[in-house]
Amino acid sequence: MDLEQFYKDMSEQKQVVAGGELMQMFHKLSQEALKITAELNSKYHTPEEIVDIFSKLTGKKVDKSFGLFPPFYTDCGKNIKVGKNVFINACCRFQDQGGIEIGDGTLIGHNTTIATLNHDFNPETRANITPKSVKIGKNVWIGSDCTILPDVEIGDGAIIGAGSVVTKSIGKNCIAVGNPARVIKQII
Repeated sequence: MDLEQFYKDMSEQKQVVAGGELMQMFHKLSQEALKITAELNSKYHTPEEIVDIFSKLTGKKVDKSFGLFPPFYTDCGKNIKVGKNVFINACCRFQDQGGIEIGDGTLIGHNTTIATLNHDFNPETRANITPKSVKIGKNVWIGSDCTILPDVEIGDGAIIGAGSVVTKSIGKNCIAVGNPARVIKQII
């Protein structure tokens, strides 16, 4: 399996069968991500070096305006897309196989987890995985210690309060807080 087929299967939210070819691709990409994040997290890097390392991790050219404070963890890396002027603070963890898109000007707080995979509910097939993407709009602010679950969209200009667990999509210019996160205010 090549990356093109991986992207196709993930965009179609194709179930990943335990032991199958797609799961083997997951493991291959995880090993590459572990190697690159070990390099990223092992010593000081200039902002320019971080842009280069993150571009290598994602397999896509990342804009020079991108900022990240390590450590950063991912078990794939190849299905992350970031816009311009995105900042990711320290200790974030992305499970990006299902796809994570982050719009221009978005700020992601310390210790945020973004997940794009769910295991099968049936105990007999529990090791199978279903991917669902996460899309974060432009100029979003995600507070520290948040968890964003699969199949969530966060609209442009939204704010997610610290410690929130986002289980459902949040509209544009909304402030959402809590576990599960609920909208408490419209900004504009």
